[in-house]
Amino acid sequence: MAAFNQKLLSIARAVRFEPGARLVRQGEVSRGAFLIARGGAQAQVALPGGGMLTVAELGEGDMFGEMALIERGVCSASVLARTPVEGWFVERDDFRAMVASRDPQALEVQRAITRVLAGKLRALNARVREHPAAEDRPARQMPSKAEVSFERKPAFDWRAFLPLLRFFEGFDAYEIDELLACGRAFELERGAWLFAPGQSADACFLVVRGAVEILSRAGNLERRIALAGPGELVGYLAVLEGAAHAAGARVRESACLVAFPAAAFLALYGGDSGTAVSLQHAIHVSLLRSLARTNNQLTRLISAARLRGAHEEGKALEAARGSQIVDVLQQPA
Repeated sequence: MAAFNQKLLSIARAVRFEPGARLVRQGEVSRGAFLIARGGAQAQVALPGGGMLTVAELGEGDMFGEMALIERGVCSASVLARTPVEGWFVERDDFRAMVASRDPQALEVQRAITRVLAGKLRALNARVREHPAAEDRPARQMPSKAEVSFERKPAFDWRAFLPLLRFFEGFDAYEIDELLACGRAFELERGAWLFAPGQSADACFLVVRGAVEILSRAGNLERRIALAGPGELVGYLAVLEGAAHAAGARVRESACLVAFPAAAFLALYGGDSGTAVSLQHAIHVSLLRSLARTNNQLTRLISAARLRGAHEEGKALEAARGSQIVDVLQQPA
């Protein structure tokens, strides 16, 4: 984290706030990220009907607003100084210019931010899963480990479709070819499993045609948390984190997919080539889309809790959402 902060500090400006001063206000557009060097602050959200709820305590070494560095954001909480606060502020435009230089350290900073956001998404998904939802249904049998068959080759010119997929927006033709060099295209019938919850992340999968449903299980209930269509990457979070899959992935409609082995995918993602930069951007868009889905689920759960009069549950969910401090302003389509 020290090297991560040091590179950011090279483009940051120093800031200072007295106790009670507001660093950011809930509802305003966020222009970048704050790093706290000394002092403490609180993140608070306004509750319906009045009152404030503290959703996070921030102190020395903490950073918030990092989501705004890769996409325009709106503050989901206000942050107020509890004590004198000294730190730095990084403008989004300055950060994007730094990354565009393709400096290896700058790209590593961007990957570090990706890891932070991925960790937040995993924690949010776990929090959402703790609460019952209308989408819950009796769990079907899930395999302990999915064995993907690559025997069935695509029966159409699947490569011609790739430039049309949103995952490849911004890719040059040679960059698509470089990424595909480590991939393998295949087809699966409806009902086939790509991976099961708890299974090691040996690969991630790009949906070219068809659909894949992402299923989370808790006890005897399962919940579909996403339906991935053409142009969406599945299983990438576990690959990036080197962790087991938290959910399962099952083919909803007969699908054409491209599998990227974890080692080759990470080697390309961790480089400093033009393809690596384009891949990082595509992963950011995928990550922000996943965060938007989870926040939509949080919003529904908050509304349901209010209707039931479950005030404490509603506050816990409000805290989960507000603790992000910055939310996506323009959700990727």
